[in-house]
Amino acid sequence: MIISYAASDEEGCQQALQDLALPRLQQWLKTLQPAATDSGETEDFSPPHERALARALQLPARATPWAALHQLQQGATPGDAAWAFITPCHWHISPDQVRMSELAAAQMHEAQSRELLAIMAPWFAEDGITLTYDRADRWLAQGEVFRGLETASLDRIALRDVRPWLPSKDQAAVLHRLQTEMQMLLYTHAWSDAREAAGQAPINSFWVHGAGALPCGYQLPAAMPVLNTDLRDAALTGNWPAWQKAWQQLDASLPAAAPAKLTLCGEKNAVTLERAPAGLLQKIKQLFGSQRAADMLRVL
Repeated sequence: MIISYAASDEEGCQQALQDLALPRLQQWLKTLQPAATDSGETEDFSPPHERALARALQLPARATPWAALHQLQQGATPGDAAWAFITPCHWHISPDQVRMSELAAAQMHEAQSRELLAIMAPWFAEDGITLTYDRADRWLAQGEVFRGLETASLDRIALRDVRPWLPSKDQAAVLHRLQTEMQMLLYTHAWSDAREAAGQAPINSFWVHGAGALPCGYQLPAAMPVLNTDLRDAALTGNWPAWQKAWQQLDASLPAAAPAKLTLCGEKNAVTLERAPAGLLQKIKQLFGSQRAADMLRVL
């Protein structure tokens, strides 16, 4: 099991941890021992939970081909082609930053999304990129520009200045140009006028993520990891009282028996714990018996 956004070094989260009781996690810690740590920075394109999931799936932790993997999981055959996700979004552009709005601001129903896809697809096709519908908030893209391209996770750019997170211009000059062209196209397009008339936030750009190609002959592992995202939304919006409540609800839903491997992830770091051999259980109980589970999360 991988738990994303288990903690943060933000002041609001650190305060929420002070009186956060997690009895089931506390019980789990009595049977688990530290096995590995993953230290990173907030500026890393991939957050710790995505790196942990990639390793569990035996995929590269950087430039993880999530879009290609998604197709494989859906029963499609991505082959050795390079794929990516395209997420339509709204950028708030000001003199000092280009800020990604909440992803929910660009919410579309399926018909809207397909209409927008039809408008944008010919422009991408001119650069050898094929767009296909996946779901209302996300499309699939196939093209050589995505091979080996490191892209930032959506989790990294929500409500932030997108400029530090853009892919390398050396690798992705085509995508940078397309983003500029789509801003110009959509600014005066009738599709945007209709959206504005309906009181919906404008869509003026797109985000590329999950780019890459699967390793040759890749197969899904027999035991699939479980990624829990119950804490994600509250953490990304900095709503720490809601995050604290979500942690308590998550803790109450955990099974009595600890998993064979547990990875707790923050925004920078992660710690992995594994089920301990019987001979070590007493030492672990002594180590964690007096330590609050919430205190251990502070290092994330």
